[in-house]
Amino acid sequence: MLLTMRNNLLIFAVMAATLGVACSRSPKPTDFDYHVCAFIWPSCHDDSLGRTVWEKGIGEWEVIQQGDPRFEGHYQPKLPLWGYEMDNDPVVVEKWINTALAYGVNTFIYDWYWYEHYPFLESALDDGFLRAPSNTRMEFFIMWANHDVKHNYWNYHKWGDDESILWRGAIDPQDWPVIVNRVITKYFHRPNYTKINGCPVFAMFSAERFVESFGGDEGAALEAMRYLRAETRKAGFPDVHYMMMNGAAPKMDDELEQERVRLGLALEPDSWAWYNMGGFNSDYLVHCENGVARREYWSSRVEIPVFPCVSISWDDTPRFPAKGPDKLTRFHNTPDVFARYLAKARQYADDHADTQPKFIMINAWNEWVEGSYLLPDMLNGYSYLEAVKSVIHPQP
Repeated sequence: MLLTMRNNLLIFAVMAATLGVACSRSPKPTDFDYHVCAFIWPSCHDDSLGRTVWEKGIGEWEVIQQGDPRFEGHYQPKLPLWGYEMDNDPVVVEKWINTALAYGVNTFIYDWYWYEHYPFLESALDDGFLRAPSNTRMEFFIMWANHDVKHNYWNYHKWGDDESILWRGAIDPQDWPVIVNRVITKYFHRPNYTKINGCPVFAMFSAERFVESFGGDEGAALEAMRYLRAETRKAGFPDVHYMMMNGAAPKMDDELEQERVRLGLALEPDSWAWYNMGGFNSDYLVHCENGVARREYWSSRVEIPVFPCVSISWDDTPRFPAKGPDKLTRFHNTPDVFARYLAKARQYADDHADTQPKFIMINAWNEWVEGSYLLPDMLNGYSYLEAVKSVIHPQP
C-alpha cells in the first residue's frame, strides 16, 4: 500500500507541475537576493470573534502571560523586550518592519482565517501592517490558515478539558467566491504583495479542511482552486501561485501523512513549503537534523519547488498546562545553532536557484505562545535577529 501511495505522489506531483501552472518554474528577478519570510500569527489584539476565546481584549497575550515554568531553568512566561504590544497597532508594526528589514527579513506571511462566514484576526494585517507608513518597503502574502479549533485549544484557562469543536476549518462553499474576491481586491493588487513571475502567492495551510468544505470531494475542491486561478487572471495577473503549506515537513514513511501529501498535490500547487520544519525533538540539534532529512527526502520526490523552513524553537506549554518537559525544546536551542541551520537553508536555496526562486521560511516572527519567534525578548535580546543578519547579509 505504501508503494502505491508513493507512486500516486509522483503522479500527482507531475500533474501539479504540468496542468496549466504558469507561475511555478523559473525565478523572478527581484530587489531581494532572498525572500526571507517570517510567519505572523496575528492573535495579539482585540478581535470581536476572538473575544469568544480571549475575554480581556488583549488577544492571546491573555494566555501567554500565564505561562509557567515546568522545570528549573524553563523560560516561562516569555517576556517581550518591547512589552505586550498590539499587533494591529501601525506604530508597533512600523517598528517591526524597520527592524525586520534591518536584520534581513523582508517578507511577512500573515496567517489568514475565515470562521463563521467572516474573516478572523484580519485587523493585524489590515490595520497594523497595511497602515504602517513603511509597509511598502516590505513584501507580504497571506496563508489560508483555517483548521479546526477546539474550545480549549487557544485558551485552556477558560475552557479547561472541553475539547469539543468551537470552529471548524471547513467553510461554507458559498463563501468561497466572497473570499476570492476579498483577497484579490484587498491584497493581490498591492505592489508589495509577493508575486512569483507576476503571480500573487496564495498559501494554504490545510488542504484536508479545504477539501472537506466541498463535501470531501477532491474534484470540487480542485474546481474551487481553479476558480481562484481564473478570477486572478480576470483581475489582470498571469495566474495565482498556489503554495501548499503543511504544518510541518511530513514524516517520510507514515501512510497517513503520505495521504495528506497526495491530497495537497491533488489541488495542483505551484510550490510546497512548511510552517514548521518538522521532526520535533526536545534536542534542537536533533530536531534540525530531522527537518533537513525530511526536506531532502520530499524535494527529491516531487516535481514542484520545495522551499526550506527553519523553526526557532518549540514551547507551547502556555496553551497546554499538562505538557511535560519532553514536549518542548530544551537542549541546544541557541541563536548560534539556529544560524547554522538557517545557513543550510540558504545553501539549499542557492543550490536550487536555477529552478526556483530563493525563498526561505522562518517560523516565526511572533509565535510567542509556541516559543518560536524572532522578536527580541528579555532572555536573548536581538540575538536571533542578529543570527538572521549574519547568515543573509554576512560581513566580509
